[in-house]
Amino acid sequence: MVKMDTGPMFARDAATASYYDQRAVEYDEWYLGLGLYAHRDRPGWSEDVARLESFVAALDPATNLDIACGTGFLTRHLSGEIVGIDQSPSMVEIASGRIPRGEFRVGDALALPFPDGAFDRVFTSHFYGHLPPDEREAFMAEASRVADELVVVDAAIRPGVPKEAWQERVLNDGTRHRVYKRYFTARQLAEEIDGVVLLESDWFVAARVRWEAQR
Repeated sequence: MVKMDTGPMFARDAATASYYDQRAVEYDEWYLGLGLYAHRDRPGWSEDVARLESFVAALDPATNLDIACGTGFLTRHLSGEIVGIDQSPSMVEIASGRIPRGEFRVGDALALPFPDGAFDRVFTSHFYGHLPPDEREAFMAEASRVADELVVVDAAIRPGVPKEAWQERVLNDGTRHRVYKRYFTARQLAEEIDGVVLLESDWFVAARVRWEAQR
């Protein structure tokens, strides 16, 4: 862990964007326990990944916008129409090959290139927890503009891991990068987005907010 400093950025940070574009070809190793993750001590990890995939697959069919879709590892389990957006061309290329039925494009998660009410649901995984307050506000405003529902998947708080920190990330080529990251209890995530808990496990949490009743 690297000590926090002031003014974190994620979605609008060029260095972070470069890191994730480089990481695209090895991103799924995190889920699959391969590469640098092969020997990490993560009790129950594979079972929780399977549970997370089942959770996503069980969501009602909808017109889905997956913001920060990454490689499409979870996106592929969504039922209904799928549009994915990510700032990384490499991520978008992988997701497009993985999910031929979907539409994927490079774009800005905080200034979505879609009209109001274009989707039933915004889905996002392991993105919200990277956003500092100003970017969270922009993200929530855009999500509520284009859809009536938001489902957020993120990382659960783990013993000995700070709730908020700058982390050092190492790629397979040995390069080192800094990324801002937060962790949640399911209740904390739900309260923060003014929603309800959908999933709580050792490694993952998920919450949903529906805005149609609030409009």
